Amino acid sequence: MLSSLIVTLVLAGCSDAEKPPEPPKEEPQVEVAPKLDAAALAAAAENIALVPSPAEMQRALEKNGIQAGLSAMVPERKLKMDIENKDVIAVRTGVVLADALLTVKDAPKEKLVERLAAVKAGVAALGAGGDIGAVIDDLTARITNDSVSRDDLVKELDEMHGAIIPELKYEAGERCVPLIQAGSWLAGSNLVAAALSTANNTSAATELLRQPQVADYFLKYVATEGEGKAPDEVIKQLDGTLKKLKEIASKPTLTIDDVNEVKAQTDAVLGLL
Repeated sequence: MLSSLIVTLVLAGCSDAEKPPEPPKEEPQVEVAPKLDAAALAAAAENIALVPSPAEMQRALEKNGIQAGLSAMVPERKLKMDIENKDVIAVRTGVVLADALLTVKDAPKEKLVERLAAVKAGVAALGAGGDIGAVIDDLTARITNDSVSRDDLVKELDEMHGAIIPELKYEAGERCVPLIQAGSWLAGSNLVAAALSTANNTSAATELLRQPQVADYFLKYVATEGEGKAPDEVIKQLDGTLKKLKEIASKPTLTIDDVNEVKAQTDAVLGLL
């Protein structure tokens, strides 16, 4: 979590203060305050469950009775991956990854194949498509031939999920990791909010949508990495949306109005893609 990162920075400062004073140097040393950069944020993100494993997601969804019909709530997405902006590709890849993982149990096989193909295209566009692409091709063939059960598919997607972020981090760079996670978190929150709103299920909303630390993580990422890399109006909307989501997620219990607001706020951000 970011709190762990901040503690690390503070402890580093304390240890420096405990060292015996060094002999004076001819030229004064200028101290530079520690700054959160993309690499540090990506490292911090690994300690936040921004993209839970498929098995964890399925258990949570089934426990709260919102698995059925989830696939039909995914909007038709036309997210192009053949563009130059790698940041946008990373966010879009995160979105389609959440679509695929959240609907693996109930999606018609044609839709599931389509969503996995979008993940493959995004991963390839980021420069890490080799091994993951081969895994997706194998899964796609078996889904098409009805030679894998959905329960087994969840297990295999667990394995793919465990490999996809480390490979992307190695092949495409640390910067893409929090952006993929941002896309997955936004799409996942949006889809779960839609299902909870339809079911009028506020008890499950309190369990599934209360993640203020995740919103706070992305707020800090936007503040440190967004400037100059996106239009001011986009940064402003992202900042406002994340602050609202953090406010909602910080409540002890969520109402159906809160759920609908999460849906509306995430709709607005996903519409920017």
